[in-house]
Amino acid sequence: MKKLINRPEAVVEEMVEGLVALYPGLRRLQGHAVLLRADIEEVREQRVAVISGGGSGHEPAHAGYVGRGMLSAAVAGDVFTSPSPDAILAAIRAAAGPRGALLIVKNYTGDRLNFGLAAEWARVEGIPVEMVLVADDVALADATETAGRRGIAGTVLVHKIAGAAAEAGATLAAVAAEARAAAADVWTMGVALSPCTVPAAGRPGFVLGEDEIELGLGIHGEPGVRRGPIEPADPLVDRLLGAILAEARLQAGERVALLVNNLGGTPTMELAIVARRAIAALEAAGLAVVRGYAGAFLTALEMAGVSLSVLRVDYRRLARLDAPTEAPAWPNAANRPRARSAEPIPIAASTEPRPLPGPPRTALGLRMREAIEVAARALIQAAPELTELDRFVGDGDLGISLARGAEALREALPSFPWDDPAETLNALGRTFQRAVGGTSGPLYAVFFLRAAERLRTGPVTDPLTWAAAFQEGGRGVADLGGAAPGDRTMLDALIPATAAFEAGLRAGKSPTEALRGAAAAAHE
Repeated sequence: MKKLINRPEAVVEEMVEGLVALYPGLRRLQGHAVLLRADIEEVREQRVAVISGGGSGHEPAHAGYVGRGMLSAAVAGDVFTSPSPDAILAAIRAAAGPRGALLIVKNYTGDRLNFGLAAEWARVEGIPVEMVLVADDVALADATETAGRRGIAGTVLVHKIAGAAAEAGATLAAVAAEARAAAADVWTMGVALSPCTVPAAGRPGFVLGEDEIELGLGIHGEPGVRRGPIEPADPLVDRLLGAILAEARLQAGERVALLVNNLGGTPTMELAIVARRAIAALEAAGLAVVRGYAGAFLTALEMAGVSLSVLRVDYRRLARLDAPTEAPAWPNAANRPRARSAEPIPIAASTEPRPLPGPPRTALGLRMREAIEVAARALIQAAPELTELDRFVGDGDLGISLARGAEALREALPSFPWDDPAETLNALGRTFQRAVGGTSGPLYAVFFLRAAERLRTGPVTDPLTWAAAFQEGGRGVADLGGAAPGDRTMLDALIPATAAFEAGLRAGKSPTEALRGAAAAAHE
């Protein structure tokens, strides 16, 4: 597994150094992998300290949540290893003053034991300490002979609520009460699409098949509740939320916050797709999604996958979530999903009169429809070959894109104004552009747009009018794309083909023969 590290044994040390170098709001506790607020002296004198931590490899948790309005300190252990009681106690001593400290701990055995022991030592030293366990993972809701439910991404929401309460000046008992209540009202379920590799191990800690997923997998690779084949995003999101709602027993009309967490290797695009479905599904269940967050909050190195956390909220919790914070990893943008009734802003329709669509009634319209259908079939059949060729010079999506455009054409054919050839070309260009998109979609569209404009200037039954239209389309591609023949673009085939078509017609060849000559010229 490729990793951007120097030495496996140095990853935590160098990560801590990097975080301190990046964020002026962070300071390091000498001799420990502990990150503190830069204004920690003020915290000690005036506020309850809020402390969390755990094994490294879950970044941005927990150091990314250190800052005014969230954590006062975060303690980092080795990768996927709980920090030592000594390091935790050192953090408590550094951060806590007369008002005491709250420890927010994920419910993993090592974390629970080490933070608990450090809390005991701190109390012996006269430091007021409370500890709140977060056990939000509903995958293990039925566990009776184990340590119970695990603490995962919902912990970050508890950080925010407790940190805001402490920043507002609440007492240790009040901060702990808010954190404990929030921990009881947050539920999380995740799915892994790929394993992760601990740097010191050098290989994945478990194996998932290429088409396999695991529901409820732990953030250290602990077994989940079920393995199965990959499925589309929507039913997978429904499955995750089904487990959450079965455990939460939320009532219709209640308000919730949704956190869509990237487990480490999931593209932002996919997070948005998941969020889209999750918000819709929660609203369909009668819940009001009043806050939504998506991003990497608590990860498992490079594991691909996602977890969903649902938090019951009231006005006080919303105020805590919305309270300002300087923690570098908390999203400070407004995250308030719109109600489902919110309608998109209507787009302005074109004022240009267009012929009505309908089946072809002229011989030319019939021939145009037949030609476009044949071309669409050819593009779909050639998609694998075009994709393979594009792998050598592009990103390998040419065949897929053209096939998508061809399928869109097939679906749109009934709406084309077949008895107006110029408008048919315009419709063809618009359809192809919307379906293909990317950088090539506009080039195809401008070809047909320019060709249509030229077609209006001559008799459409004259093949030479079509030849002139095709050449004008080629010039449109060159103008828009900024390329010229010889630049290894579509123009290297298009320009010779359009020139050969016109030359063939002027030499007395039939349109069919001239088109064969154009095809040959495109291949030369």
